[in-house]
Amino acid sequence: MEVKNFAVWDYVVFAALFIISSGIGVFYAIKERKKATSREFLVGGRQMNFGPVALSLTASFMSAVTVLGTPADVYRFGASFVLFFIAYALVIILTSELFLPVFYRSGITSTYEYLQLRFNKPVRYAATVIYIVQTILYTGVVVYAPALALNQVTGFDLWGSVFATGIVCTFYCTLGGLKAVVWTDAFQMVVMIVGFLTVLIQGSTHAGGLHSVLEKAENGSRLNIFDFDVDPLRRHTFWTISVGGTFTWLGIYGVNQSTIQRCISCKTERHAKLALYFNLLGLWIILLCAVFSGLTMYAHFKDCDPWTSGIISAPDQLMPYFVMELFSTMPGLPGLFVACAFSGTLSTVAASINALATVTFEDFVKSCFPRLSDKLSTWISKGLCLLFGVICTSTAVAASLMGGVIQAALSIHGMCGGPMLGLFSLGILFPFVNWKGALAGLLTGIFLSFWVAIGAFIYPAPASKTWPLPLSTDQCGLSNMTESVPPVLSSRPAIAETWYALSYLHYSTVGCLGCIAAGVIISFLTGRQKGKDIPPLLIRPVCNLFCFWSKKYKTLCWCGVQHDSGTEQENLENGSTWKQGAESVLQNGLKQESLVPGYDPKDKSYDNMALEQITHF
Repeated sequence: MEVKNFAVWDYVVFAALFIISSGIGVFYAIKERKKATSREFLVGGRQMNFGPVALSLTASFMSAVTVLGTPADVYRFGASFVLFFIAYALVIILTSELFLPVFYRSGITSTYEYLQLRFNKPVRYAATVIYIVQTILYTGVVVYAPALALNQVTGFDLWGSVFATGIVCTFYCTLGGLKAVVWTDAFQMVVMIVGFLTVLIQGSTHAGGLHSVLEKAENGSRLNIFDFDVDPLRRHTFWTISVGGTFTWLGIYGVNQSTIQRCISCKTERHAKLALYFNLLGLWIILLCAVFSGLTMYAHFKDCDPWTSGIISAPDQLMPYFVMELFSTMPGLPGLFVACAFSGTLSTVAASINALATVTFEDFVKSCFPRLSDKLSTWISKGLCLLFGVICTSTAVAASLMGGVIQAALSIHGMCGGPMLGLFSLGILFPFVNWKGALAGLLTGIFLSFWVAIGAFIYPAPASKTWPLPLSTDQCGLSNMTESVPPVLSSRPAIAETWYALSYLHYSTVGCLGCIAAGVIISFLTGRQKGKDIPPLLIRPVCNLFCFWSKKYKTLCWCGVQHDSGTEQENLENGSTWKQGAESVLQNGLKQESLVPGYDPKDKSYDNMALEQITHF
């Protein structure tokens, strides 16, 4: 394959991204130097506005895998990917109305603190360890995969980009904390959208306009979006995307430390919810840009597919190859697209480093050393950012040795996210579930989702369920063309045609539902949790939606939790039974007078000064 190299202007544009990102870290390190508390560093003092947080949330979960992978997926399989529109909407509604209120009002910094308050320490530590391993592995792949694709197409130095990403992210995370991460993400989000729009405008112009792009996509069967086949083995149908996609993204989003940490950094609960809903607009915009980029790419390559003709060696290289061909006479614009792809990587890696530092500090360091001074807490937090930056960059080096295992590593998010979603759902929705049920449910969910995912890796799904739509090489001329044929499947066990052939989007569904089912059954077998022992703040009484006509049935579904003993706001002010146990449970230095120091229940907001005086957050 002919590698088209970067021009000087491409390097200038790309370098500007890294310089501005680092500059934001330096700015916040200087600006916030007098507020030397771990709380300021890790959750921005709970004084953030919804705007930058919304942009940050979108950028964090739209990695370079989205920028490079989604257009390639649409190019090969069609525009059904746009149905994630529905999944994203369901995920944001459930996150903001079900999970966020519990986390925000609890005053926690690590989402896993909730598990200790609701169950006990072993459940909290098990979930934290799974999260740390999952995030480190995923982050390594997020750094390495786009660097490899860009290197093979643009000649951009592979290890230079890997180490530049690791060093810059670690630099601004360690210096500026969460505020630097949020504002840098907001800047990178703008770069991603500008990069996409540049590709869309130039690509559609080159193909003869948007109408011509859609016409060619229609003729190539790329616009057959609504497939209502209920077969869960099919890769992408309406049901696998809207149901399986919701479970997958809710596992990544609704109970993920990176998301919740940003939401609780907002100054009021209303701001946190607004951040999520405005972030939904961002997700939709990025999704539409990525889908239309894939369709534009198909219109450009419809008569000469560079993948099956052997011009490129992997689908991930389609987008960079398309960009280098599209902007071959426009120096600087290929650099803008690479900056777009790496904005996705930088924001994801920075979010991961910050979240890893937070859970490690809150769940391990503060549990072992509850009386740390503010200054020492901040230095430890910065040290953890530095440590995880080095570990994540090292994992990217390890990812280069994985070869075909990269696909397996990418699906780890789904495999771990589902059981984790099940665990938090058990705590928030099922008051009778005890700690034994929660722990057993988590392990069951992990076992089931890993079983199906590893089985699918060893025995790939039948070609009839996953084979791409037709791709033409009629006008490629002479090249090292390779004929793409479905892989010949050797002797396979019967389970490989059913269980292992499940759509990858259902890995989370399997893990979540398996966790909930096992948790409920084992809780009944080992003795249900007494509802009166659970602070109402930790449970969301969703049964009120379905039993609104009858107080008797509502009370029955509460399972003994005293939701009617006072409003949640009164619980925040008075603390009731919860008040006496919170300090001994979390050992987080909170005063006995209030469950959440500085929390104003009427405004659902935090008073910065009250928190500053009372806690090390």
